[in-house]
Amino acid sequence: MTNLSSLGALAGRILLAFMFILAGWGKLGDIPGTMAYTASGGLPGFFAFPALGIELLGGLAVLVGWQTRWAALALALFAVVAAVLYHYVPALGLEGYERMGQILNFQKNLAIAGGFLVLAAFGAGRYSLDARSGARPAIA
Repeated sequence: MTNLSSLGALAGRILLAFMFILAGWGKLGDIPGTMAYTASGGLPGFFAFPALGIELLGGLAVLVGWQTRWAALALALFAVVAAVLYHYVPALGLEGYERMGQILNFQKNLAIAGGFLVLAAFGAGRYSLDARSGARPAIA
C-alpha cells in the first residue's frame, strides 16, 4: 500500500467513524428519547443500547483501526437496518419533499454501508492498530 493509499484509508476511516461516534455519544445524553426513537422504527426500545454500543464502540474501533473488518461489518449492517426502518419505511407514507428527503437519507445510509464494506474488504491501512498487530492487509 502506497503512502497516498495509506493516508486515503486513514482519512476515509476518520470520515466514516465521525458521525457514528457523535451519534453514539448523543444517545448517551438522552437514553429515554433514544429508546422512544428506536421504538418508532418498530424495534423494542431497549435496542437503543446495542445501537449505542455499535455506533460508539464500532466508530471508535474504525477510527483507530482496531478490529476494523468486524467493526466495519457491524456498522454496515447497522446502516442498512437504519436505512430501511427509519428512512425507507417512513418514506412510504410521505409525499413531495418530505418523501424525497427520506429517500435521500435512505440512499445516504446505503452509500455509507458501501464504504464500510470496502473498508471490511481491504482493511484499515498502514496507519492503524490492525497494521501494528500484523492483521492481514486485505481479504484474499
